[in-house]
Amino acid sequence: MRLSLYIAKRYLFAKKSRNAINIISAISVAGVAVGTMALIIVLSVFNGLELMVSSIFNTFDPELKITAVEGKSFRVDSVKLQLLSKVGGVAAYSLTLEENALLRYDDRQFIATIKGVDDNYDEVTGIKEALWDGEYVLRNETGTPYCVPGVGVAQYLGMRLNFINPLFIYVPDKSAATTTLNPESSFHREYIYPSAIFQVEQSYDSRYVFMPLDFVRELIENEGGITSIDIKLQPKAGESAVRSDINKIFGDGFKIQNRFEQQELYYKVMKSERMAIFLILTLILIIASFNIIGSLTMHIIEKRRDVEILKSLGADKNLIRKIFLFEGWMISILGAIIGVVAGFVVCWLQQTFGLVKFNSETLLIDSYPIALKLVDFIIVPSTVLLIGYVAAWYPVRYLTKKHLSDDGKEE
Repeated sequence: MRLSLYIAKRYLFAKKSRNAINIISAISVAGVAVGTMALIIVLSVFNGLELMVSSIFNTFDPELKITAVEGKSFRVDSVKLQLLSKVGGVAAYSLTLEENALLRYDDRQFIATIKGVDDNYDEVTGIKEALWDGEYVLRNETGTPYCVPGVGVAQYLGMRLNFINPLFIYVPDKSAATTTLNPESSFHREYIYPSAIFQVEQSYDSRYVFMPLDFVRELIENEGGITSIDIKLQPKAGESAVRSDINKIFGDGFKIQNRFEQQELYYKVMKSERMAIFLILTLILIIASFNIIGSLTMHIIEKRRDVEILKSLGADKNLIRKIFLFEGWMISILGAIIGVVAGFVVCWLQQTFGLVKFNSETLLIDSYPIALKLVDFIIVPSTVLLIGYVAAWYPVRYLTKKHLSDDGKEE
């Protein structure tokens, strides 16, 4: 093993009699290095994007969410809520109620989702950390209700925190006659003032307006109704155990979702895209590894006289095969090392200086996020070395069998 490895290193780094072999070997190393670097960078970007969007979702998505299997809203009695508060691992819970509504501010109108939340909502989610302006207040000391719209809603309506003009909210009146001649009588109308504006991501910012739960219940005539119960877990709580206990309280008519299940489609798409990109770049690496076959083919033919000398000194065919196999594999090893180092440097530069920018003004960050994970620095080199071994093994076995006989003569 040591002898074959030593000779392989000499063959790889020694100057060849034909300059074309040196060029092909260098191209082989460069191809593997570029492919490895691309894999490291792309996977790190996907890691960063996943963490970024997950942090956005976590601002609104609770750790556990209880919703009805059938119907948009449901009612829950105080007994179940008391049992829920006593479940081990539950730190806090919040009741929410959502409904679509027409918003009007001055002469502008906009359709959005009003979300009624109770006093515990800021404990269950990170809404206070996402404020763009103002202070998160749903009711003041005198009981006056306030709302917290997204920055997209506020900008479209031209809303500011000046407390001069109120935000008018229109929702259909369920008891109104459908044949009324006055369209406005078909709607409930209330007004409210904004206390803050939040900004997280465009799909949320241009959709939601937070309001007190009882205000929304009265507005939409749904006394006691809710659309979800949002739950925050204690730091060391076991999710599966907590879900099991909650399920015993609420039964089969309700579903309990964690953050992954609440955004299941997004996470599945992210994983599918990540796997697709990984396979595409792996295919490119396989194509780049064909240069190893060309390099080894020319090198084996060039070293036939050296092989005959080695065989006359007692080297068998297995030793000779190991020499060229190690030589081809070292091309992949060298390319993998260069690619991993280059990929790490590029990712570090992007993390530190944000060289590549987003072409968007609606995000909280202006450059592509990067997250380095140890598992990527294990999987990528392992994949590269496996491809390199296969790329070297087949031509070495085929060519040594075709061109070299046991007595050193051409077969």
